[in-house]
Amino acid sequence: MGNSPVISRRRLLMALALSPLLWQMKNAQAGAINPHKIVALEWLPVELLLALGVTPYGVADIPNYRRWVSEPPLPASAIDVGLRTEPNLELLTEMQPSFLVWSSGYGPSPEKLARIAPGYGVTFSNGVNPLATARASLTALAQRLGREEQAQRHLHDFDSFIEQRRAGFARQRRPLLLVSLLDARHMLVFGKNCLFQPVLDAYGLVNAWQGKTHFWGSDVVGIDRLGEFKDADVICFDHGNEPEMQKLMATPLWQAMPFVRQQRFLRLPPVWFYGATLSVMHFVRLLERALGAKA
Repeated sequence: MGNSPVISRRRLLMALALSPLLWQMKNAQAGAINPHKIVALEWLPVELLLALGVTPYGVADIPNYRRWVSEPPLPASAIDVGLRTEPNLELLTEMQPSFLVWSSGYGPSPEKLARIAPGYGVTFSNGVNPLATARASLTALAQRLGREEQAQRHLHDFDSFIEQRRAGFARQRRPLLLVSLLDARHMLVFGKNCLFQPVLDAYGLVNAWQGKTHFWGSDVVGIDRLGEFKDADVICFDHGNEPEMQKLMATPLWQAMPFVRQQRFLRLPPVWFYGATLSVMHFVRLLERALGAKA
């Protein structure tokens, strides 16, 4: 009993002595990661890497990235490594990446990926506030790559970007219904736990969809449900689906929609609904342009 204070003191002194060593070890590990050979196995990691100034060596499902995400654009040098759910493990092994980044719960198990390269799984949402979670994921990834300064700079720039555009939305009074066409009979709608909700709140914009959503902040509804919205501006994000849109817009059901008859239906280029800060900035730019043109 009499020695316990001495032992505690020794442990404290040892911990203090080890702190610089641990810091050096952490940075040595980050330094061992070749930033030119990092592969992103899902689209959220692509965005996080680009926000940190890292050009991905490989990216999963590049053709659909360009259809559904578009911004930020991918470098021409990026190698397609297969599907997000089933990347080409043989190709990955041949590429010899220095680090893999995936979305947690998506694709192969971390144990299987660990046989190829060290890596990290990022998180999109806690089911409540994807933007806050994405910010935390950016910071966590930056710590593993030794890019904390880049993360802090990016988040500062992001906050400034959002604040500077606040006044541009002051005239928007109607609620906004955010949708994307899935097929001729179904739309994806976005609710209060979607990636863009914090920005809508910051700008005083009302999200027209008050119905249920799932963990990802969206839900699939029949086209007929949109007829319930008598006084909303409908913002529809395309994703290379022009034939499906033309087919839908030719139907009597669509032409009878209140927002169609009152010319309050706006089509915008793709934006990734399950991304992070760069997707939010792209969303704001598109929305600013669309609502400004409407006004």
